[in-house]
Amino acid sequence: MAATRTAEYKAAVVRENRRVTSYDVALLAGVSQSAVSRCFKPGASVSPTTYARVMKAAAGLDYIPNAAARSLITRRSNMVAVVMCHVANLYYPEALAELSQQLARRGKRVLLFTVQHEDEVEHILGDIWQYQVDGAIIAATLSDEQVQEFERRGLPLVVFNRNLRGRTVNSVLCDQYEAGRMLATRLAAAGHRQFGIMAGPDGSAVAAERRAGACDRLLELGLPPPVLVTGQFDYASGARGLRELIERLGHPPDAVICGNDVMALGCLDLARHELGIDVPGTMSVAGFDAVEPTGWLSCNLTTLRQPMHNMALAAADLLTSMIESHGSHLAEKRTFAPQLVPGATARLAPLAGASLAA
Repeated sequence: MAATRTAEYKAAVVRENRRVTSYDVALLAGVSQSAVSRCFKPGASVSPTTYARVMKAAAGLDYIPNAAARSLITRRSNMVAVVMCHVANLYYPEALAELSQQLARRGKRVLLFTVQHEDEVEHILGDIWQYQVDGAIIAATLSDEQVQEFERRGLPLVVFNRNLRGRTVNSVLCDQYEAGRMLATRLAAAGHRQFGIMAGPDGSAVAAERRAGACDRLLELGLPPPVLVTGQFDYASGARGLRELIERLGHPPDAVICGNDVMALGCLDLARHELGIDVPGTMSVAGFDAVEPTGWLSCNLTTLRQPMHNMALAAADLLTSMIESHGSHLAEKRTFAPQLVPGATARLAPLAGASLAA
């Protein structure tokens, strides 16, 4: 009998050329439409008997909840805008995957926006307003005016891995300045004196923080000013940057601090396979981010890891709290420390020696 009723309901839907709705499920299950809604809402209160009846009816009718219709009732889209720079940085896929997983556990879905450079964020803000997202996580530097626009619209915002100094804005970040200081300290304590620094793109806030941390620390230690070259966070920049450093110095530097791992790998391959430089005997090479290829035996790069899982967890928690509190959440800044990953490409002093040098 139950199978016959289910078949009749499905036939009626086909005749009327429409989608199966929660009302169809409610009629077949013999419950209210609100009971059906509660069954598909995580954490909602519903009896085991009602839940079983609704799920059986939904399966028989091939019912799928309509997220758009639900958003009209709840006034939430359950979508979060995530903005990232579309640059050659292998840590972005890891960051996006972690953010997506953490937001999904909180019933949110990611709507991804990418920009080529950080100063292009303004061009996609209109799209963010248009899609009526519940909040935004932005991995790019924002101006005061852009932050104020989020506030004016009442849209919860978390700035991810950017240090907006002097601005009252919710943010989650790894201390990039301290990361640069850490590498410089450990390398200098091991006896390196002449440094080369391959910075990232001029518009990158992360690159600027890392460069400033390393340069300031070397200045404090009274070492010769490092030779600076710029790159685009890509593999070719690493090779090109090393050639420029050698040309300007007349010899390889004692150590090269690269703005990210991809540039460090380009530098490392050129040094080892074309120029015949002994790494790390003659020249040490270090990067940032600890992306997967750096742990491969052929690379084994010395680098710094950002605690991406913990950062994504904090960003999702922070944004969810803001959404649930309807804007009454006080601004927070959650800062995470980088972790040094010793590899085979750099001579590093033991921690005791490094602390003495500091």
